[in-house]
Amino acid sequence: MTALRDRIGTTLRHGTGVIALIGGLILFPFAVSIVIDGAGVGAVFDNATGNARFMQGLAIEVFILALYAMSYDLVLGVTGLLSFGHAMFFGVGAYTFGIALKTFDLAWGTALVVVVIAALLQSALFAVVLPRVKGITFALVTLGFATMFWIIIQSSDLADWAGAEIGLQGVKPPAWFFDTTNERFVFYLISAAVLVAFFLIYRRLVDSPTGRVLVAIRDNEDRAAMLGFNTFWFKFMALAIASVTAAMAGVLHTLHQPIVTPNVAGLGFMVTALLVVLIGGLGTVNGAIVGAVVFRLLDFYLEKWFGGASTALIGTAYVAIVLYLPFGIVGTWRARSFRFAEGRARLVRLVRGGSE
Repeated sequence: MTALRDRIGTTLRHGTGVIALIGGLILFPFAVSIVIDGAGVGAVFDNATGNARFMQGLAIEVFILALYAMSYDLVLGVTGLLSFGHAMFFGVGAYTFGIALKTFDLAWGTALVVVVIAALLQSALFAVVLPRVKGITFALVTLGFATMFWIIIQSSDLADWAGAEIGLQGVKPPAWFFDTTNERFVFYLISAAVLVAFFLIYRRLVDSPTGRVLVAIRDNEDRAAMLGFNTFWFKFMALAIASVTAAMAGVLHTLHQPIVTPNVAGLGFMVTALLVVLIGGLGTVNGAIVGAVVFRLLDFYLEKWFGGASTALIGTAYVAIVLYLPFGIVGTWRARSFRFAEGRARLVRLVRGGSE
């Protein structure tokens, strides 16, 4: 009975947090419009130029980055697969969706189905080497796959489709609610809804028995196999889910950005995902969201305030985070939360003792 009450209490706390997050995301543009722009609520619906519109655009970039980093956290933080080719998942989603709309003139629903199929195929490509290589060898093989993709999309043979070094451009919004230029608030809500939906799916997955097996594979794959679990299929499942998630982030990127450059499939963008999950906390799921917020805001404001010197400052900030928050922001908070609870209990005892 006590266990049931604890589970219900935990569910209510988590549900309250998600509801508060959704409410905060919806109210955020209106708050900026009223407090900073002084333009009122109507300016958000009218897509008026101002800080509210700009902050919505910045928030959309955070949502996309958080979705991408969350997918990498499932692979590395939860399952323990060190992959250096995760940017390929994002790039395949971005380019496939853009080419399907621009070159083949597909309906957006059909284009999404094509993206999902492409994502599953590339996860199968990564899974082919799973039984044969592990650890750093797997990382190097995935880096090889991603590098091949990065080279192919820049080739002159695909210039009419992918735009070569310049990138894919000229993709028109397939529907009015995907128009980030003229319907910024609607696209902001769609991006936020996609992120929240995947977050809930991931949290449910990690807390499920399947998630426990993925964690067991990360901690000791041989022991998990000895217990009777087919570790290959569990790792393949994690790769497939992560691939579809990153591809969906790529789809949002194509809809939001005027140009899809080859950089989204390069090693630099792969390192970005790694930094975000390290900042937020490996294996925490919600750490990817926190890390994306910190990463994007640091990158934007330090560059805005300090210009060319921002790169050194950003690097210094990352080093400080790693040194003083060794498990990431969320991971360190969880690791030390029991100390906070113990301190509060001690303070309550002292206050009650003093009052008596």
